[in-house]
Amino acid sequence: MIELTHIDVDNLRRLAAREPVDFGDVAVSVGALPPRHVAVRALTHLDAGTPPLWCMPFLIMPRSHDAILGGCTFKAAPVDGRVEIGYGVAPSHRGRGIATAAVTQLLYLAAASGIVRQVIAHVLPGNFASATVVSRLGFEMGSSFVDTDDEEVVRWTWHVSR
Repeated sequence: MIELTHIDVDNLRRLAAREPVDFGDVAVSVGALPPRHVAVRALTHLDAGTPPLWCMPFLIMPRSHDAILGGCTFKAAPVDGRVEIGYGVAPSHRGRGIATAAVTQLLYLAAASGIVRQVIAHVLPGNFASATVVSRLGFEMGSSFVDTDDEEVVRWTWHVSR
């Protein structure tokens, strides 16, 4: 259905600088690319030596690689066996299982690393679609809190089964 492909560093730098990106003939759906703050965070981690797997955003693409449907990422390297994810799908492609497929692939990568025991997703309380994605994939709903962006979020946790 979909594949995850790391965004290239040149386009990541363009996103961080609010410059036009260049993916050649690949169609980029409106709202599919990671927001600027994700690009800035990724470059900061990359410059600090974080392995690309744990900080470089993935583009969510169909197997034909002719379009960008959304993006997903690990937000930083795992700490104490725990890693946080983020994801988004362009509005024109929502409701088709794309986010579920992308998060499933992130969970596989996390589990295959051998160092992750828990995957965390922070979901805005009114984002029922995102809550449905993580709930379907076996995440457990935790408490709500105010995050570093001063937004109230609900913590969802997925446990790697060994």
